Amino acid sequence: MLLLRLVAGVPVVADGIKALLSGPGLPTPWMHILELAGGTLLFLGLWTPIGGALQALAQGWCALRHGALDISPLIAAAIGVSLIMLGPGAWSVDARLYGRKRIPIIPGK
Repeated sequence: MLLLRLVAGVPVVADGIKALLSGPGLPTPWMHILELAGGTLLFLGLWTPIGGALQALAQGWCALRHGALDISPLIAAAIGVSLIMLGPGAWSVDARLYGRKRIPIIPGK
């Protein structure tokens, strides 16, 4: 889960920083701020469902903003949604703060 969070969060943070430092001519700087916040929460493993939702929202918007479907942001949005469902994993700030929650799947019990 740590690797998945890093693969999902670090490129999104790098893209958000690059977009915000490119200049004040951005049409929607708030979306890049959401992208930066979601990526930071994901690679820290803090409030992972919120970070995953922010990433899915920002990357979904990036995938559809030009009128044509762009596949790379769509994959990043799908990873954000999967992190919402899977949770942060054992090596995360969430696990340290709130404890790791496991759901045992045992047939017949």
